[in-house]
Amino acid sequence: MADELVRRGFHVVAYDQRDAGESTHFPGRRRAHPLVALLRREAPAYTAEDLTDDAIAVLDALGWKRAHLFGHSMGGLIAQRIAIRHRTRVRTLISSSAVPSDVRGLSVLRYVRLGTVARFTRLRHPRTPERELALALDVTRLLAASGQGTNEGDVREFVRREAAHGVVSFRDDEAQSRQIGAKWHGGALGDIIAPTLVLHGEGDPLLRTTAARDIAAAIPGARLRTVPDVGHYLGRDTWATYASEVRAIANAATLPAQLSDAE
Repeated sequence: MADELVRRGFHVVAYDQRDAGESTHFPGRRRAHPLVALLRREAPAYTAEDLTDDAIAVLDALGWKRAHLFGHSMGGLIAQRIAIRHRTRVRTLISSSAVPSDVRGLSVLRYVRLGTVARFTRLRHPRTPERELALALDVTRLLAASGQGTNEGDVREFVRREAAHGVVSFRDDEAQSRQIGAKWHGGALGDIIAPTLVLHGEGDPLLRTTAARDIAAAIPGARLRTVPDVGHYLGRDTWATYASEVRAIANAATLPAQLSDAE
């Protein structure tokens, strides 16, 4: 999707969240399913505030005072929190396929389709290059909307790039547990002042569209756009639609076009 945003005049910067991709990975604790992290009372490896501050560190390194902020899935959750905690650094906020940032603990489960989560738990592939690809393909199919095409070539390229950069696993339950277990102590969605667009695929098999509706209702002046026939997976056929929406809100805000991708 970055190429689509570039074609619309954005300078795009994407970064890996901590405990993901090539960013710092933290020491493992006792193994648990990521959703179990919502119940833990022990001190987390880091806080949700730390995750928002990481994005600001990227902006500081670039010398950007503010940016248009796009985040998908967990990136959307973190993008909301950045817009709350660092309000003067966000030109516009685009939250895609995310849960509301100020919902705490097990309350988040009302937005989650637990059948899909159960299917995730049954994915078991040995960690070899061939099985990494098989796992990536299985995850992509689980996250796509019913009838939504998945491009195997794109998935193969993603896995190849990950392997080339030393990222050894498409799915790391321990890292996801630490990310989900990062507690938020900040403000509410109503504190956001940035012009906001909330996107959500109507065929999302992981998160219900009520998540997007509640986000949009909580943020003053936010606009909601649900996209037919799109799941949690944003395939190549969705990029133009999403990039056009980002371009439109940036134009409406009449601000210079720099965009930081927090996915």
